[in-house]
Amino acid sequence: MEVKNYHDQTVYREHCAVCIQPQKGCYCPHIQKFDPNISFVILIHPIEMRRRIATGRMSHLCLEQSFLISGKNYSDNEMVNGLIQDSGRHCIILYPGVDSRNLSVMTQAQQAQLVPQGKKLTIFVIDGTWATAKKMMRESQNLKSLPQICFSPEKPSTFRVRKQPADYCYSTIEAIHHTIDLLGQSQGFATAQRQHDNLLDVFDVMVERQLDYLRSSEEKNGAFTSRRLGKRPA
Repeated sequence: MEVKNYHDQTVYREHCAVCIQPQKGCYCPHIQKFDPNISFVILIHPIEMRRRIATGRMSHLCLEQSFLISGKNYSDNEMVNGLIQDSGRHCIILYPGVDSRNLSVMTQAQQAQLVPQGKKLTIFVIDGTWATAKKMMRESQNLKSLPQICFSPEKPSTFRVRKQPADYCYSTIEAIHHTIDLLGQSQGFATAQRQHDNLLDVFDVMVERQLDYLRSSEEKNGAFTSRRLGKRPA
């Protein structure tokens, strides 16, 4: 009886070095970098850093003047502390809590008063699951001292390839987009030109491709697999 070697059916895909998606799923051509006049510091958990669909990385690739810093406890992180201590910046953190100021109920004048004149608004954003985000916030003493902001989501998240705790729990890229929508005008960014919608455009491209891949995999009923180069079985 012939014994089939199913490993021979495996296709090894090359990945983009920038977005780490498979080459045919690379979303880099859809990115149109822009400067929102706000500096975003994306604190990404190591688990998220390894995910191909991490929207924190995607946000960083779209945003000029942004930072992507991997870690769990940022208390002694030199880059984070350097940004917080920079006299030319006004640092706040996007994080829901009892002390957070809700941007959704503030007037544009009130939003403008969030930032002292002559300071660069710098917003820290935690990219992780809700559980890891809480732990990162709890352990990072330097982040606790930052003023907190939040918003009230206007519609459900469209992150259909990952299960969210609730419909109105936004992915990192959706949260950043909505923050720019609310604060951008007060910081001199022309939100009416909708340049920042590229964040959602790139996000939608990635989501649709992931859904297409899942549908295709289901149709093939698991008879075909793919792995990254360098991950061949022994």
